[in-house]
Amino acid sequence: MIDITANEVEHKLASREELEILFIHTPLCGTCKRAASMLEILEMTYDQLSIDRLNINHHPSFAHTWRIKSVPCLMVFQKGLGVERVYAFQSIPALHALLQPYLKDKSNVLTLRGE
Repeated sequence: MIDITANEVEHKLASREELEILFIHTPLCGTCKRAASMLEILEMTYDQLSIDRLNINHHPSFAHTWRIKSVPCLMVFQKGLGVERVYAFQSIPALHALLQPYLKDKSNVLTLRGE
């Protein structure tokens, strides 16, 4: 995961990028650390998956603007529009199933790195 600022997120959204997956967290949150580990496993496993990370402690106005209720939070944006928001990180397979429809590939499925 790549750390990103709220300004960088807003720039990506304004430029209507095809897909932006954003993990919103605080560094001292134990649940956030567990969720980050799950997302890192998915990101390391699949070529098409790229997730940005935003420390909400440094960007409280982002939380207010996007009405973030709690952390951890995973937001999926398509062409600048928020299409998914997840607060419960149940399992890696559940996250995989959530993200699968948004990832582009000829077969529309995630492929393992190196395949």
